[in-house]
Amino acid sequence: MGTLKDDIKQAKAWRSREEEAFLNLLRTADVLSRGEAAILKGANLSANQYNALRILRGAGKDGVTCSELGGRLIERDPDVTRLIDRLEERGLMQRTRDARDRRVYRNVITPAGLDLLASLDEPLVSVHRKQLGHLGQEKLRTLIHLLEEARSAAE
Repeated sequence: MGTLKDDIKQAKAWRSREEEAFLNLLRTADVLSRGEAAILKGANLSANQYNALRILRGAGKDGVTCSELGGRLIERDPDVTRLIDRLEERGLMQRTRDARDRRVYRNVITPAGLDLLASLDEPLVSVHRKQLGHLGQEKLRTLIHLLEEARSAAE
């Protein structure tokens, strides 16, 4: 594995450092996401479905509304309702009426959803450690800071 320019056989110079950094970020995200996708495929989950289940697990018995869930997803999903429908069909989460406002549905993870997540926790920790652990704690802190800074400026 060399530079991005070598990897994609880019012959001419980048138009800017920003373009080079952006394309490196996209390529790296793609490469890293393949490790997670391989594990999730075995559980018949997409990355967004997995992310939604993690959000629901974190929300506990109160759950979250559709809009709260959509706003917290790592990758935006234009059809959160369909995402929820699929998880509910599999028995991994359920919709309940909000006790304070009967017009609102809250989405809550089921025991089956919790069990599925528990079975994925260690394999995913291992793949992330294998992919990024070689950087060490200080470089990881720097990387996280730089990514947060870039995201903050873009939003």
